[in-house]
This record gives sequence, C-alpha cells and structure tokens, in this order.
Amino acid sequence: MEDNSISAKLKGLRSSKGISQELLAEEAGVSLRTVQRIESGTSKPSGSTCQRLAEALGISPDVFIDPNLIENTDFLKKMSLSALSFILFPLLGILVPSVLWVLYKDKVKGIDEVARPLINFQITWTLLCVLFPFLIMPLLYAMLEIALGVFGVYVDFPFTSRPFEAKLVWFLMYVYNATVIVINTFRIHDNKAIKYFPTVEFIRAK
Repeated sequence: MEDNSISAKLKGLRSSKGISQELLAEEAGVSLRTVQRIESGTSKPSGSTCQRLAEALGISPDVFIDPNLIENTDFLKKMSLSALSFILFPLLGILVPSVLWVLYKDKVKGIDEVARPLINFQITWTLLCVLFPFLIMPLLYAMLEIALGVFGVYVDFPFTSRPFEAKLVWFLMYVYNATVIVINTFRIHDNKAIKYFPTVEFIRAK
C-alpha cells in the first residue's frame, strides 16, 4: 500500500529531484533538524513550513496536506473567539486557545495558522498590561516632560501612573483586544489572512 504521509511525500519528492536534506533546508529557510524530523515522521510541519518546503521543491503546498485533517472553519472561529476569555482573567486568553490547539492540532486543517498568531498576540497583550503602569506610563511621562521642556514648558508629572489614567488605558487595551479578536474571527469566516498587532513571536513556526 502506498505511504501517503507527509514524511513519505517529502522524502520521495526530495529524492526524485536529487536534493539533499541540507540543500532543501537551506533553500526553504528552515533548519536541517526540521527536515530530518519531518522525514522521519517524528514531527508534523506547520502550514508555513509546508509552504516553504513546497516553494523550495517547486510544487504546490497542497501536496503536503495531511489527508487525516478536516476543514472546520466553525471550529477555527470558535478557537479565535475563545481568546475573549481574557475578559474574565488575562491569562485565560492564552490558556484556552492553547488547550484547544493541543487537543485538535492533529485533527483540524489550518489550526496552526490560527492558533500561533492568536496566542502570540495574547501573550504580547498580557505583558503590555503588566508593564504599562510600572514602565510604559512613567516612560511616556518622562518623554512628555522632555518634549515640553524644549519649548520652555516645565511640568512635573508623577513618576508612576495615576489610578484614573491607568484604568482608562487598561479599559482601552481591553476594548482593542476584543475588537482585534472579533475582526480576525470575521477574517477567518471570509477565508482571509488574519492580522494581529502588536505581536512578539514567542511561539515560532517549526
């Protein structure tokens, strides 16, 4: 029986084109270890990695689609909306999508492309919420004092953010987070690329 797994497809295509693992890794912009793990079947590549490998081999990325994965846009939308749990507690916006990702990563097509940027955004947002009153706000005050001083206006802002100002900015950050989640859920529904800003890539594609 023909082996239709991603590892077998990659190994067969690479061999048929006479390309070494080292050269394929270099052309695709991934590590040699990544190629070796995929071909040995110990690691399943993300969508972005499949795209890079396909481009390096000069084939369509559809060749690497796992036949066991199913298209389930409704699930992907629910995963996106699950991040709204941050409203109850910030860390839930990271934990809930992460749990869904782990449970369904080998079952739903396109889940990596939804989960990874979503979780990276939630981690970034949570860190900004924590740092805001202790670092970001005092820094903004200091920059404003310097800017006003250039024009001969001297104002002594407090070293730490005041409660009202901090609560107002936190409220706006919560509104922004919820808005970004809803917008990207609609983008998933319309089969468009999702966009999150600001985002630090804590979780990288394999």
